[in-house]
Amino acid sequence: MTDVTRILNAIERGDARATDELLRAVYEELRLLAGQKLSREPPGQTLQATALVHEAYLRLVGDAPASWNSRGHFFAAAAEAMRRILVENARRKKSLKRGGGQQRVQLDGSIVLAAQEIGADDLLALSDALDKLAKEDKVGSELIKLRIFGGLTAKQAAEALDISPSKAYADLEYARAWLRLELGDRRTASDM
Repeated sequence: MTDVTRILNAIERGDARATDELLRAVYEELRLLAGQKLSREPPGQTLQATALVHEAYLRLVGDAPASWNSRGHFFAAAAEAMRRILVENARRKKSLKRGGGQQRVQLDGSIVLAAQEIGADDLLALSDALDKLAKEDKVGSELIKLRIFGGLTAKQAAEALDISPSKAYADLEYARAWLRLELGDRRTASDM
């Protein structure tokens, strides 16, 4: 059992000190993931990696911390929390009150493949598409979230979801193709 898993078990048992210990144990890794994600954001991003980590951490271990069965499960939850924070931030920026009202732009399929810079409109379109994909293919949706929002490699994402790398690669290919179709990219998988 890793230290993180031991700490997560202590949190589940109600040990209040364990939340502080968890932050110390995962902070640098979460900050690295947040920094990787924010480095791909367009210029002018107001969120800093530290703020993203702290907000995600507060959501994860706030008033009613969830129960995690492993280190990978925790990092999957952290990637999802970061995704939600970035989506909320994009929605806030896009709101009419803040000068929104821009036209919706089609998401380029290469963004899904290479996790390039994602603008607010594209981020919202991708988030909506991922929510739809989750209803059909929860694992594929989670893998894409971990790759794009968590900054994990396919192998790391497979480990986080406790699936084999070969299954992760196959599910990622399906999810990418599904997203290309959903987001209106007419190129075939062989073109990419």
